[in-house]
Amino acid sequence: MNKIITTPLTEELISSLNAGDIVHITGYIYTARDAAHKRLLELIKNNQPLPFDIQGAVIYYVGPTPPKPGKVIGSAGPTTSSRMDIYAPLMIEKGLKGMIGKGGRSAAVKEAIQKHKAIYFIATGGAGALLSKHIKSAEIVAYEDLGPEAIRRLYVENFPVIVANDIYGKDILEEGKKKYKISP
Repeated sequence: MNKIITTPLTEELISSLNAGDIVHITGYIYTARDAAHKRLLELIKNNQPLPFDIQGAVIYYVGPTPPKPGKVIGSAGPTTSSRMDIYAPLMIEKGLKGMIGKGGRSAAVKEAIQKHKAIYFIATGGAGALLSKHIKSAEIVAYEDLGPEAIRRLYVENFPVIVANDIYGKDILEEGKKKYKISP
């Protein structure tokens, strides 16, 4: 089912989403990868403010390439989400509501998604140039020294994703494997 949603995400909106839904996101999302997540976790552990409002926020696991002249961003394809699994449960507990990446998530992340009513979306890997066309603005908000891994605030329009893990415990990636598993 195709759904159009806007950020920030609410629990009411998240409860309307199911694994397998095709979703188009419009609004502000943030970028962060491994190094930025490590710094965010340190801020949380030290009770210091984060460089953006995490309540209802969506983080896109991406390290975009530099923009070509006249463009707001370069290629912006998803990175492997499991690398953020050690950070995600605490981020979700603190108010993060959405994550965009590629690949499966750990049991701890799936549990946090259910417990704190969050959502995990997958974006098409290898389609970074196409995905970047849905990014209308990009500005660095923290950790400029990390280059492509700096935290950016992106404004996206109709950014295409698929719900991979929902609050009901469904996992489209696991369900897909079962569908094509050959019995002995």
